[in-house]
Amino acid sequence: MADKEPRRITDVGTLKALAHPLRANLYRLLCVEQVATASQLAEHVDEAVSLVSYHLRKLAEHGLIEEAEPQSGDARERWWQPASDGLSIRGEDFRGEPGKAAAHLAASRLFHDQRADRYRRYLDERPTWNPEWNTASVDSESWMRLTPAELTALKGELEAILRRYDEQGRAAEAAGGTEGREHVALFMYGFPFRV
Repeated sequence: MADKEPRRITDVGTLKALAHPLRANLYRLLCVEQVATASQLAEHVDEAVSLVSYHLRKLAEHGLIEEAEPQSGDARERWWQPASDGLSIRGEDFRGEPGKAAAHLAASRLFHDQRADRYRRYLDERPTWNPEWNTASVDSESWMRLTPAELTALKGELEAILRRYDEQGRAAEAAGGTEGREHVALFMYGFPFRV
């Protein structure tokens, strides 16, 4: 991976490139797999390899993914990897112009819908997971009264905790600790509301 920091998306072109339903799924899959070919990713999304290849090239054109070192001796295979350690998309970068704000809103809704679909899939599959995973899974709500500064501080602390656990898990797996290890999705939303 080229960068260790998340890439901050600030331009509408890159946001629109990522906010395509298949591209967003391919980007997430590539983040999970770390390196993969279009053929491998096509199996996960049940699409034609040629279509997946096209969308991977579009993601690469915007610097979201990049070619990876070949993982096999087959010179025909093109391997891909994320170009950074995650993405950051902030509403503040898309304010002030209706077209930019509309693109950010559409992307945010797509990403939320895809996250909700993933959680619904877990709920449907929950009976197939062992009791330890079902006990470890979390679904909670918190209702607080905070200032913007307090919510910003909370967000920073939660992100630091997530990075620490991600680094620990990756290091343990690299050292051979794969027993009982699964992919885990954790979605957080923190936003103001009025009643």
